[in-house]
Amino acid sequence: MDEKYLEALEFDKIRARAADGIVCPEARGMLLGQPAWETPDEVRAALEQTDAMTTLLIKNGSPRFSSVENVRGIVQRAEKGGVRSMAELLTVADTLRNFRELVKWYGLTEHDVLPVDDLFYAMTPQPTLEKTIKDSILSENEMADTASDTLYDIRRKIHAAENSIRDKLDAITKSQSASRYLQDAVVSLRNGRFVVPVKAEHRGEVGGVIHDVSSSGSTLFVEPTAVVEANAKILQLRNLEQAEIERILAAFSARTAALEPMFTFGYGAMLELDVLLAKARLALDQKAMKPQVNDDHAFSLVRARHPLIDPAVVVPVDIALGGACDTMVITGPNTGGKTVTLKTAGLLCAMAQHGYLIPAHESSSVCVFGEILVDIGDEQSIEQSLSTFSGHIKNITGILKLAGPQTLVLMDELGAGTDPAEGAALAVSVIEALRGLGAKIMATTHYSELKIFALDTPGVQNASCEFNVETLRPTYRLSVGVPGKSNAFLISQKLGLAPEIIENARAHLSNEDQQFDNILNQLEDLKVELKAQQDEVERLKHTASHALEQAEEKRAALIRQGEEELAAAREKAHGMVQDVQNTAYGLMDELRKLEKDKQLSASQRAARAREIAKKETEKLFGKTDVVHAPQRTFKPLDSVKLGQEVLIAELDKPGIVTALPDRDGMVEVRAGIIKTKVPLNGLCAPHKQQPAPQKKYQPRRAPASASSGDKVTRTPSMEINLIGMTVEEALHEADKFIDNGVMNGQTTLYLIHGKGTGALRKGIHEHLRRHKNVRSFRLGVYGEGEAGVTVVELK
Repeated sequence: MDEKYLEALEFDKIRARAADGIVCPEARGMLLGQPAWETPDEVRAALEQTDAMTTLLIKNGSPRFSSVENVRGIVQRAEKGGVRSMAELLTVADTLRNFRELVKWYGLTEHDVLPVDDLFYAMTPQPTLEKTIKDSILSENEMADTASDTLYDIRRKIHAAENSIRDKLDAITKSQSASRYLQDAVVSLRNGRFVVPVKAEHRGEVGGVIHDVSSSGSTLFVEPTAVVEANAKILQLRNLEQAEIERILAAFSARTAALEPMFTFGYGAMLELDVLLAKARLALDQKAMKPQVNDDHAFSLVRARHPLIDPAVVVPVDIALGGACDTMVITGPNTGGKTVTLKTAGLLCAMAQHGYLIPAHESSSVCVFGEILVDIGDEQSIEQSLSTFSGHIKNITGILKLAGPQTLVLMDELGAGTDPAEGAALAVSVIEALRGLGAKIMATTHYSELKIFALDTPGVQNASCEFNVETLRPTYRLSVGVPGKSNAFLISQKLGLAPEIIENARAHLSNEDQQFDNILNQLEDLKVELKAQQDEVERLKHTASHALEQAEEKRAALIRQGEEELAAAREKAHGMVQDVQNTAYGLMDELRKLEKDKQLSASQRAARAREIAKKETEKLFGKTDVVHAPQRTFKPLDSVKLGQEVLIAELDKPGIVTALPDRDGMVEVRAGIIKTKVPLNGLCAPHKQQPAPQKKYQPRRAPASASSGDKVTRTPSMEINLIGMTVEEALHEADKFIDNGVMNGQTTLYLIHGKGTGALRKGIHEHLRRHKNVRSFRLGVYGEGEAGVTVVELK
């Protein structure tokens, strides 16, 4: 793209803002000189990289990153055998540190595959070399004593020799005789040797070598004979020190050279990441999003904001071009936002093609233009003898030479600066010529002829920038499909121009102009009405969306509540299992105690055991409420009868009515071995397809013999074998068996006790006579076990 046109769109300011976030000077040059991508796939890839880097910047914060420069040259010269300086090696170490910090920053959070992965993988940190250089080189001119053992030993000897010389010279300067021929009692360095200042007139009194003379000539800097040899030794050690430093630098240079080309490849990736980080920082600052990239030459910018206008005052606009319409004619009053709309469209398209995210809604889409040709602003030039009109025509001439199917043309105040009739005709002709070349066009104008041209020409659409005539302020909103009014008369009236002048001006309008103005007024009214309807639709959509969100939140809350209730129920069930186990162990202990209690008869012990079992069972039954049990819907019974099977709705347990409702409406119900009172409206029909027949308390006639015809079909679940048990054990088991039979709705049970001595049969019969659930009992007949079996009829 031509930089002249990009500057007209102020794209250079966007690049300058992004460059403020650059760290490395070379990366700054890359960003400022980066050309536009030329294919949709290239633009998509560039935008995806910037978007990925923006996401990382949000998740991980800014990486630790230091400025380095010209590192490629350092490594390349090292590869050719050159010994690099301390400053250059420190730059290499800083670059390796950047590699390490960027790779570390990339791995701070987990993420899927990103389009910038290759750039991070290209950098290979060398922590050992980085640390060794940093530890060995203290600054651009200082090598650490610990850089090598040899250097440490040489410097130790130098320090010892220097201390010896100082001691000798201190002794000379502090002697009484020295004060006569020394200028000052100090020791200084000249040409790397320790000297003392001697007065010129006493030169012969001090033996040694003169190394310097003061500017006045009155002081000579003399190396006394006593320290000449020691100074010479120090010079030798200094030469050895320098040789060792050169050796260390050569070793570091060789290790640096070994990194090529891997280092150069990683350095290039680091610079690219620096550029992407700068774009990402700009995107966060502008709250920019990644647009879609179309393969055709059509774009749609939704809620687009000009990035150089204060975000607190900028008004988002919707701009779309391409597809059915290739040309947009924007009209409206001055200062209404027409030029800003042109610049916003061109600038955002240019930004996307250079890999910048754009300040617009994420549903926006852009396309790839070979050129964005711009004629915006006043092009008059005194030096070139160009008027405003001439300047525009010169620009348009250049645009016509470059325009084609892959170009976007933006023209401000097309045809202005000359006779209105001729200017309007020329503007229509220019647009037709550009359309013939296949260009996409956006143009602003005040000419009614262009508004009519847009209304009559397929593929050309009107758009207008709204203006509030009451406040004399633009709204900066763009209305597509409706031409705008310049509102010159209304604005003039608001600004105080005499009404008679305005009315006289209206009289000068032609009939066609007045009719067109009336049509525009009607369109304005329709536009306002449509806008109000759109606002209402948006409000309703927002309300519906909010209601949907609330429903989703409520659904999620119910799911969470259900999960919590299920977890609570499981926990309580686990606790109940523990309680049942503990209760069972307690009952066993109680039964053992009863068996050992000789003061109670067998029947008393059995009754006491039943009482304890009933009490503990009721306790357990009372703990069976499920936490937050869901409410069940049921149809309560209107009335009940004795013996009727019912369902206790609250507990979802079957029972049999044992007493009719009292005056409080409470019904006595037996559920298993437990009797309880339940409100009549808390009872419902049991879970059966057909209502169960009502049972009545009518005694049955026991058969006299096997041939009586009243035998009940006998099943294994109706009998229990008590043979071999003690009376107490048999009574306990018989009670359990009878209770189970009652709960299961059985009417006949068989207790097998055998004939034996008859003691077990006698104890069982005595107990059955007092049992509240036994209607009658008899010995078995032939085929039932005769005297070895007792047949029990339950109530």
